[in-house]
Amino acid sequence: MRILHTSDWHLGKNLEHVNRLEEQEQFIEELEGIADEENIDLIIIAGDIYDVSTPPVSAEKLFYKSLKNLTKDGKRVVFVVAGNHDSPERLTAVDSLIEDLGTGIIIMGTPKSVIPKSDFKHYSVVDSGEGFVEINIKGENIVILGMPYPSDKRLNEIISEESSDELIQKEYSEKIGQIFRNLSEKYRDDTINIAVGHFHVRGGEVSTSERDIQIGGSMAVNVSDLPQNAQYIAMGHLHRPQRISGEVKNVYYSGSPIQYSKSEINYSKSVYIIDIEAKKDAVVTKKYLRNYKPIEIWKTKSIEEALLKCKESDNENIWIFLEIETDRVLTNSEIKELKTNKKNIIEILPIFKNIERESEIAYEEDRTIQEEFIDFYEYRRGAKISKETLEVFSKICNDIEL
Repeated sequence: MRILHTSDWHLGKNLEHVNRLEEQEQFIEELEGIADEENIDLIIIAGDIYDVSTPPVSAEKLFYKSLKNLTKDGKRVVFVVAGNHDSPERLTAVDSLIEDLGTGIIIMGTPKSVIPKSDFKHYSVVDSGEGFVEINIKGENIVILGMPYPSDKRLNEIISEESSDELIQKEYSEKIGQIFRNLSEKYRDDTINIAVGHFHVRGGEVSTSERDIQIGGSMAVNVSDLPQNAQYIAMGHLHRPQRISGEVKNVYYSGSPIQYSKSEINYSKSVYIIDIEAKKDAVVTKKYLRNYKPIEIWKTKSIEEALLKCKESDNENIWIFLEIETDRVLTNSEIKELKTNKKNIIEILPIFKNIERESEIAYEEDRTIQEEFIDFYEYRRGAKISKETLEVFSKICNDIEL
């Protein structure tokens, strides 16, 4: 059996309020091509289909279109678990249509999801229960243990709020481990045995685009609490593709398919292809994806150099984070000129040469809160504050007069 592992699509996600839907469409198109070229039997999407629990209509349309194309009218199975950004109820809303469509889609919204047993033209759900499913695909049986994002609410468990981070992490990890130990009794010698999850495994490398990674790792799971006898464990949640080392083998994060922050520009995006059969080790191959619109960080020594670079560059198919060394704040006209010459600038960050400037905006007793805010804003943003921003701040602090 050939399996393709992907995750963390984050459909609908923006880059500093800039829409990424065009890049996401390009990824889906490439994924469809890979699945066909590699003769994939089963596609695993390990969570965070959407970026928010109430995604825009355009993101939902793209997901449903991708499911239809990826399943090849029911000839290929797509197995999906919900991530922490997904609404389980919204994600599984299409369940009532799946049997009629025969599209080969299996979605687990919560750790206690039960997939109905069914016979379809090209595959069958031969057994299922809370958190597991056994599927017959082309004469081979595969048992999948599914662990959609296991928040304490979704697990219907309450972890002591008075516990230390260390104790909370231990309780959380042990709970996940116990669930996996119970479910792994469904594994057999004559079945392909895998697990799919969306959570943070201790030791995994994170990036700044992963929101809601718990501080201190209190909601992380130890490698030792993953199913020991799984031939492959397909993970979602971390955006860097990586294999997690430890006593349980073949634990992989496929990572996000697109650069979602400037912290993700130093490694390539990919999916994994797994060749697997019962009682044998899985053979895992990394398949690299195209970089549909790269993120670049431009570092310049002056405002003049930054402007010249913006005028000379003719590559519009990039996103730019522009850093400018300066000893003063940028004027609004300078920012406007930079963005006029380079429309794909996401952020302009001043790097102040005068390191003493921090002390210059220290609190002074005779200064108003408005004056303090203006200095703080212009130091942090490197640009003159607009009248509109100042008006918003004044409304918040309703005792301040413009």
